Amino acid sequence: MKITFPHMGNMHIPVKALFKGLKVEVLAPPPISKKTIELGVKYSPEFACLPLKINLGNFIEALEMGADTIVMAGGWGPCRFGYFAQVEREILRDLGYEFSMVVLEAPDSRLTDLLKQIKALGQNVSVAEAYRALKFAWFKLGAVEKLEKSLEYCLPRAQNKDAVENIYEKALLGIEECSDKKLINALVADGVAAMQKISSSLQEPLKIGLVGEIYTILEPNINCHMARHLGRINAEVTRSIYISDWLNDHVLGGMIKKSNHRYILDSSRPYLNHEVGGHGRETVGSTVDFARRYYDGIIQIGPLTCMPEIVAQSVLGRVSEDLEIPCMTLYFDEHSGTAGVYTRLEAFVDMLASQKRSRSRTLRNSSIEKPAYPVSRLLGVK
Repeated sequence: MKITFPHMGNMHIPVKALFKGLKVEVLAPPPISKKTIELGVKYSPEFACLPLKINLGNFIEALEMGADTIVMAGGWGPCRFGYFAQVEREILRDLGYEFSMVVLEAPDSRLTDLLKQIKALGQNVSVAEAYRALKFAWFKLGAVEKLEKSLEYCLPRAQNKDAVENIYEKALLGIEECSDKKLINALVADGVAAMQKISSSLQEPLKIGLVGEIYTILEPNINCHMARHLGRINAEVTRSIYISDWLNDHVLGGMIKKSNHRYILDSSRPYLNHEVGGHGRETVGSTVDFARRYYDGIIQIGPLTCMPEIVAQSVLGRVSEDLEIPCMTLYFDEHSGTAGVYTRLEAFVDMLASQKRSRSRTLRNSSIEKPAYPVSRLLGVK
């Protein structure tokens, strides 16, 4: 059995560790490239979500490399993600590929069900071995996300941004290749310390919340490496969701780490009071949360034609007006160009910087001390 899976950000690092612990051979698809996108677009329905097209391109490349088993996540609800595996399977079979597809459905927060699904993928592994493999994969995921968050913090504050990115890349590669927890912890600690040492800016950067559909947020090859570009123009980005958050909230029932998911859903009221599929409601709630935390602006991103994000966008205008926080929405498809995206990002950052300078001048010239942001941000919207 030679297993493959779709790319999404740095997810391949813990996933490869998981399958190695299950004693199966892993053939990760090549990093997402122009070829990946072209293959997916060529064989996918025209109006399919961009993530489906990318996943299909991943699978074609991996099957051509010799993979014979595809592992794909399942889903339910209004979002079309729940149909991805079935659509991709039929397309690949029509193209003549022979393979098995394993769809991992969310186990409704029952860890034993998840363990059974994972054990079934292994080669003669016990439940205990499957549990250890899952636990180690989770550990690697945590290490990866510590580096990601450190990069998001340090890059906009660093004078030598190339050096920060090089430290991050080397530490990430070390984590991928390492199987010793102590050494992984040391790699993370050294990487974070080295990035922080280079961060020397005395001026606090703009803070931007990145909200929207999970795949578009986490896969930099799709969003034109947005977080890094913003960091390079001295804007700190905080993503509304990470892989560990989604797994903890939607697969593990919040049992592994403290979750703020209920708070985010509550924050979406009164703008959006019901589920619309995908991460639509979380997009609205996270925008409110970032506003309460005095962020300077919000960028919403998603794949073109994503219904949940379109619904969320329809109410973000009111959120922006009520909480006085600028919001910009970008949708991505196979035609999105880096130059056009960067131009819009730089214009948005310039506008935020101008507004921040204007607020500072108003406060300095005012004889009455008042908050730089509306009190409603702090108290919440009633």
